Order: sequence, then structure tokens, then C-alpha cells
Amino acid sequence: MKTVIFNTIDQNAEHWTSMSLDIGAHPELGHEEFRSSALLAEELEKHGFTVERGTLDLPTAFIATYDSGKPGPTAAFLCEYDALPEIGHACGHHIIGVMGVAAAVGLKSVINETGGVIRVYGTPAEETKGAKVTMAEAGLFDDCSFALMAHPYHAYEKSGESLAMDAVQFEFFGKTAHAAANPHDGINALDAVIQLFNALNALRQQVRSDARLHGIIDAGGQAPNIIPDYASAKFYFRSADRAYTNELTQRALRCAEGAALQTGCTLKTNAYEYSYDELRTNETLSGLFSANLIEGGVPSDAIQSGKDNGSLDLGNVSTRCPAIHPYVQVVDQPYQLHTTEFRDAAMQPRAMQGLLFGAKVLAATAYDVCADPALLRQVREEFEQARK
Repeated sequence: MKTVIFNTIDQNAEHWTSMSLDIGAHPELGHEEFRSSALLAEELEKHGFTVERGTLDLPTAFIATYDSGKPGPTAAFLCEYDALPEIGHACGHHIIGVMGVAAAVGLKSVINETGGVIRVYGTPAEETKGAKVTMAEAGLFDDCSFALMAHPYHAYEKSGESLAMDAVQFEFFGKTAHAAANPHDGINALDAVIQLFNALNALRQQVRSDARLHGIIDAGGQAPNIIPDYASAKFYFRSADRAYTNELTQRALRCAEGAALQTGCTLKTNAYEYSYDELRTNETLSGLFSANLIEGGVPSDAIQSGKDNGSLDLGNVSTRCPAIHPYVQVVDQPYQLHTTEFRDAAMQPRAMQGLLFGAKVLAATAYDVCADPALLRQVREEFEQARK
């Protein structure tokens, strides 16, 4: 059966390579991926999937479905296709989107034999306000038996951990005055931001080693001789789990309240991006993915352990259904994500080979679970145990 899957992917290889290069050459920011999402949705329709566009009123989101008509699991493949500001597809999402489509079409070639349903989720804006958060909150993954995606990288890496994250903007409002003539009439909003940074820097000593606090001043005044009546800072707060991240964010809010009180400012806070939960890797699925990598020719000692020190909106999915987020090698140099070097290398023939190989491994992993009820039970039991 896997041979049928691989042959299906190979038969469409040239077309899918062209699609990926097309998306890579036309980068679109999160929730603006109109061209990219349309290309992926139309491709799925061409292969017999029913596509719902604009899911949850998100214009560039979609859900594509193929139902075998026979009992079986619901296999989900997740597609990303947003780019980064200025440097374009430096995170390889032009590969991720097409990889998910190719894997789904590959599995479709055998799903009528195993039974079950295939869903492909078009999930915009992973880099900012990730649609997976909205979809997870709406329960759109709750009936999925498992969810799979793989990320392009310079190495093979197991699905591992990621950090839960909150994104908070702190806005301070004061009173403007001439900084030399009558400073006593002013209330300095920038002083409040500086006090916030000082407080958070002191807080670092009293937090867990996995915690991360990092931010910028995005507004700090207009001129040196004008006391700023408005200043703003944006921060990310992260840790290894949602509960501690909530605690960390609350402690940061108290620091901000203290800074406002010290300076006489008023404070306004808001979440400028969605909160991401930590990734909970399903080790049964992860083991199957690694086994399929090895079966495909990757030496076992070339598959690294996974620990993502960033944050992923897939974390929110992994609290709703079993999920994995491994990394697949698509470049041969140790280029880091979010760099122009990785962006350029991810448009080369080597990267397209990695796309097709990743699609085969994703589809083979899904097939393993769809074809073996015992494996499906094992995946589910591990997920339920982790929820407890």
C-alpha cells in the first residue's frame, strides 16, 4: 500500500514542485495569503476533496475533506503558507503547505481500502495570529484521530517540545510638558516603560529556568524636549507549560501596575497576538514517523532529538487531538530558519526533494495508523493519559 502512496506522490512531483516554487516566489503575510491558499484549495478540489473556504470567517483558511465512506479514523494534515515581513518565505511555509496537500493526496490513493476520512486544514498566519488557535478553540480538531505536519529544516529532528507563549502590549498614558521649561507639569510615560523593563529584568532571577521574557519599546516619545505622554512596550512571555506561562504573565502585569503607580501613569494592556500552548508530542506517532524516515533511507543516528525553543500554534491543536511536528531536512547547510540564507536554499531543487520525501513520510505515518486499529488505540490512549 505504501508503494501506491509513493507512486501517487511521484506522479504529481513536478506539478507540486512548481506550486511550491510559485508560492515561494509570491510571499504573503499572515491572513493575506489569498493567492497561496487558493492554489492549495484548488489543488485539493482537483483531487476529489470537498473544500470549505473561509473557515470561521478567516478569509484565507480552509478545510478540505475526503470521506472514504467506510468506518475508520479521521487523519488530519495541516498546511501553513504565510511568509515573514520583508524576507519572505524564510521559514519554508511554501514547502509546508504543499507537503500537506501532497501527503493527503498520497493517503487518498489507499484510504478506500483502509477506511476513514482525510482532512486538510489550511491554517493561516502561523507567524503571528495563528489560525490553529482559533480553530482549536472552536473545536474543529476535537474529532480528529490525529494531526500531522512536518517543518522544513537543515536536519531531521523528532517532534519534541515547544514553549507556551503570551504576547502582551503594555501602554502607558501620562501628560506632556516641556522637558526643560516646566517638567514638573508632566507625567512621563517613557519612565513607566523603563520601570517596567527594570522590574522584569529583576523578575528574571526569580523564575524557572525554562521561562523567557523578552520585549521591545515600540513607542517612546517624539522629541527629547517633550515629556512623552504615551509610551508602549511589547513583550513575549514563554515557558514549558501553559499553567506556568499564565503565572508568569500575571506577575508581569503586576510589574506593569507597579510602574504605572510609581510614575503616575495610567496603564492599558492587550494581547497583540494569540496565546500559544506548549506542543504535546504524541510519542507513538513520533515513533512511527521516525520509523518511516529510516525506512526511507535516513540513518537512525541522523534523526536528532527535538526541542523547539520557540512557540507554535500547533501546541493548541496538540491539546485537542494527538499531534506531531517533526523537522525534515531540505537544505544541506546549517542555515537557520528566518534567515535569507535559508529562504534562498529552500527554493533550490534539494529543498523540493525534501518536500516530496516529507510528504511520503507523513502519508506513510498516517497509513500506519489507519491500517492498524491497535496502533490507533495506542495513539489515543497515550493522548488521553497526557491530558490527565
